[in-house]
Amino acid sequence: MAVDVKYTAEALATGGGREGQAKTKDGALDFTLAPPKEMGGSGEGVNPEQLFAAGWSACFLGAMKKVAGDDYDTTDASIGVKVSIGGDDDGGVALAAEIEVVLPHLEQAAAEELAEKAHAFCPYSKATRGNIDVKVSVDQD
Repeated sequence: MAVDVKYTAEALATGGGREGQAKTKDGALDFTLAPPKEMGGSGEGVNPEQLFAAGWSACFLGAMKKVAGDDYDTTDASIGVKVSIGGDDDGGVALAAEIEVVLPHLEQAAAEELAEKAHAFCPYSKATRGNIDVKVSVDQD
């Protein structure tokens, strides 16, 4: 699949990977990386799963508003993404994700239809499709 590139983000990580520094080339982001306490780290920094969850939630919300057009009311819509990391069946490490779509102004069936369309359109969802377990749920409040 060819990509008609409109923008490229560039970031650099230094140090020990999960322990070190990360920053974007333009300086918009510059932060300390640290594993969460649950993984034996200090928890006093940002970890890759947090970054992935933040990016995916923003991307999914944008995708949802795009596919909604004038057909759905996305007023006060929000997207929560949880990205989990743990062991897999092969003795390695794997990710899983949960996406919570909140659409307070839509009936459940319409909200579920819009969430499905957004999940099909979102670049993060496309990139992970078939690679990690993803659960999408819809809530009205």
